Amino acid sequence: MALFRGQTFTGIVVSRKNYKERDMLVRILTSSFGFKTFFVRGVRKRGFKWGAGIIPFTKATYIGDISTTGLSFITNVSDAEQYQNIVEDITLNAYATYILELSRVAFGDDDQLAIKWYATIEQALFLINQGLDPLIITSVIELQMLQLFGVQPELKHCVICQQNDRPMDFSEEYGGLLCQRHWQLDPNRLHLTPRTVLFMQRLAAVNLHKVSAIRVRPETKADLHHALDQIYYDMVGIYIPAKRFLSKLMRTHIRPLAPRTKNNTTD
Repeated sequence: MALFRGQTFTGIVVSRKNYKERDMLVRILTSSFGFKTFFVRGVRKRGFKWGAGIIPFTKATYIGDISTTGLSFITNVSDAEQYQNIVEDITLNAYATYILELSRVAFGDDDQLAIKWYATIEQALFLINQGLDPLIITSVIELQMLQLFGVQPELKHCVICQQNDRPMDFSEEYGGLLCQRHWQLDPNRLHLTPRTVLFMQRLAAVNLHKVSAIRVRPETKADLHHALDQIYYDMVGIYIPAKRFLSKLMRTHIRPLAPRTKNNTTD
């Protein structure tokens, strides 16, 4: 086990739990070392001075000793800034939690991958906290993380003829878009509206650091949510527990979709 002492890094607090009588284990997504668990001594003692820096959904600058395999240690915290709206709003909290859980599963033990994605995850939480549509921000993360699970659907053109000037639909069997001429090849395609397909194409390529506003119809958002649920369940083979709560929120806040048929593909 290697221990790198006196390291300075930024990080986002993911979770924490009590450890023994006065201590805590704090899980942080760090900018330089990926996901790390930190042992923090004396958290519940009167006068503990780093309390603001170890609350979930807080971003801060840390100094600490980083272990490659075991627990790491924090020696100083500064510039702690909480994502206040995420903390206070149960819906925003649910989306942010899901993004962090999905990231943990996608990165696994690959710290370099986590480091590469850190700025994107940080920006996603920033935008959600600023009030941009959390479902769309989350959909961007889901679409762009598919590659980390070995799933790279073709979203630029038809997988059969490479044309992109006809109505499209998504086929799990063919691993991407089918144009209208080839829909008969997969009767179990997702039967998405043209608008939903268009947003899938755009969101898969968008840079979150360049996003300042989002406007999407509620029915398109619902379509997108259900499509990505199905893609992750069928093609990736995972279902993050936090997604169940998001699906419940969708049923509460967005009217159900009309039943899908082979001919129901217009928005």
